[in-house]
Amino acid sequence: MPNETTASTENTSLTNQTYQRIYTMIIQGDLKPGVKLKIEELRKNLGTGASPVREALSLLTSDHLVDRIDQRGFRVSHISADGFTELLKTRCWLEERALRESMGAKDVHWEERLVLAHHRLKREHRMLEDKKTPNPVWESKHKEFHMTLLSVCGSSILIKICDQLYDQNIRYRNAAKTMAYPTRDVTAEHDTILEHVLNHNVDKAVEELISHYTKTGEFLSMHLKQLVFS
Repeated sequence: MPNETTASTENTSLTNQTYQRIYTMIIQGDLKPGVKLKIEELRKNLGTGASPVREALSLLTSDHLVDRIDQRGFRVSHISADGFTELLKTRCWLEERALRESMGAKDVHWEERLVLAHHRLKREHRMLEDKKTPNPVWESKHKEFHMTLLSVCGSSILIKICDQLYDQNIRYRNAAKTMAYPTRDVTAEHDTILEHVLNHNVDKAVEELISHYTKTGEFLSMHLKQLVFS
């Protein structure tokens, strides 16, 4: 019979696993904005107990991905074009500071990790062979590159927030159902950001990073405004 410590560890692990699965379902758009989250239905779909699901949903409220609608009810948080505009502004503000701090604390190990992350990203195609399906490996490497840029800013809290905002941005992109960026060379933008970082040109690196996000933001905003949000 497991002792109390073992049982507690197992319960925490199960809650974390359930949290990650629901988190991913929301970010990917499998759980639509505004949808009521039924614990029994999620429990069956995820093959777990009601307690881990309820605990996971409570955790997701702090990520602004789930809303509590009454004492025992939850729903997926709504999204809006205005909400995306706010997200983009906040992301630019925070990542500017994080990148400046990272570049101020730079060392050869960070630069090596950044070059490697960029190389791994550049090897991947953004879309799969059908040219319609996003490549999950590219997405993973893309996040790795961007988070490595910020990784030595000296604030684990700031890094965590930037990580969450990155995922929120992906959620909006999935909601807009678009991955294409006509007349835009995203790979070249990454190259330019890296070049300025390695040349220790802080202002230019920040300028290119913000431009990178703003171009994406303008494109997504155009598509989001065409959607009807409930």
